[in-house]
Amino acid sequence: MSEESEVKRIRGTGWKNVYETLRNEILSLALPPGQLLDETTLAERFDMSRSPVREALIRLGADELVVTLSNRSTIVAPIEVATFPKYVEALDIAQRMNTRLAAALRTEADLKIIAKRLKIFEAAVKTGNHLAMSEANKEFHMAIAHAGKNQYLASFYEKLLSQGQRMLHLHFEYLERTHEGYLLTDEHALMLNAIRDKNVDLADELAHAHTRQFQDNFINFMRENYTTDVALGPLRAAE
Repeated sequence: MSEESEVKRIRGTGWKNVYETLRNEILSLALPPGQLLDETTLAERFDMSRSPVREALIRLGADELVVTLSNRSTIVAPIEVATFPKYVEALDIAQRMNTRLAAALRTEADLKIIAKRLKIFEAAVKTGNHLAMSEANKEFHMAIAHAGKNQYLASFYEKLLSQGQRMLHLHFEYLERTHEGYLLTDEHALMLNAIRDKNVDLADELAHAHTRQFQDNFINFMRENYTTDVALGPLRAAE
């Protein structure tokens, strides 16, 4: 490959490295909510022009991980604690519906994929790497969603899972500190078993309990680490 071709390739794909690096740092909270992302500083950091940096920030904006302010500066998207009850309500509905459908419609091939994703998640939990855990958690739940055979519900669910990855990071931290990490893998295993048995009602119940556990632990983490009182409404009981 000529030097000119190599330069063109780098210019065409350089944003991907910036995007993936910043995405990982945002999801792992290495870049905290509200952190200013200056194009010039980032261009110097990645040793490239501002154009690929700008492209990466645009794509991170599409993922709702960064926000462009009125003065055109870009910051890491805040975690909106005040809207958490609405978020978790939507997550609960999406999680229950996709898990119900998976229990009703799964194939043997689907079960193998879900079981594989469960093993990957269990391995990630043992590493204690929260980013790896959140990515593996998302893949596990999306394997369930794909088994439900409804692309619209799966797409909605995926968006919610992506939006919640930073909050899940705090959830993991709380579970590890309280020595309740076993909940992470045990609940997933129970969900897989219910789907395997085609027990739709149990799958629904477990999905709801899974959301409720996430909600409760996130709220407890916030109460322990922040002094400002925020009203976070209770999640409705499973019907």
